[in-house]
Amino acid sequence: MLLTELDSDFLQYLVDCQLTPGDGLPPLTDISAELGISVGKLREQLEVARSLGFVSVRPRVGIQREPFNFAPAVLKSVLFGLGSGEASFAQFAGLRRAVEDAYWHEAVSHLTPEDKTQLQVIVTRAQEKLHGNPVHVPNGEHRQLHLLIFSRVNNPFVTGLLAAYWDAYEASELTRYARYEYWLDVWQYHERIVAALVAGDFEHGRQLLREHYNLLPMT
Repeated sequence: MLLTELDSDFLQYLVDCQLTPGDGLPPLTDISAELGISVGKLREQLEVARSLGFVSVRPRVGIQREPFNFAPAVLKSVLFGLGSGEASFAQFAGLRRAVEDAYWHEAVSHLTPEDKTQLQVIVTRAQEKLHGNPVHVPNGEHRQLHLLIFSRVNNPFVTGLLAAYWDAYEASELTRYARYEYWLDVWQYHERIVAALVAGDFEHGRQLLREHYNLLPMT
């Protein structure tokens, strides 16, 4: 167990107590007495755990253990790297492409008929927005479609990283001023990808996915 490398008594407490998602925690004063550290230091460590999504703190509920989610830790690191100029969105997008490509067949082979129907619904809804009057950019549908395709991958690091990608994508506003034709091209590819998945032609869907990455403007 390498958790001690994090230098957090609070995180070690969560693991040692074998707390599972949904379990409530005692008040900080009780944990402080049990661990022999000050409430002030414990509160600082709680805030770190909270920012990483390991626990939540709510009125009348108190401290509660949350399911493990890799996305918050990734997103904080990515946004810092982008803000400091020490990393670029293009680099993170490259990682996302490699992950999606590597897990493509595992992801799509586990999609259910209901998942595929929902993908078709998302495409239809996006097309309606693009061809409506007034036109609306289907940003929400963009995220939903990609995350749904990979939602059946049994790897929290993969799903967490991909969720963080879409949060960073939205924060970067990379396509804020994209031309209307860009969105038409993107959703034509999405429609073809979904059609390939419904037809069971997973390799063709993968090729279309690779091609459509090149539509994304990079800075």
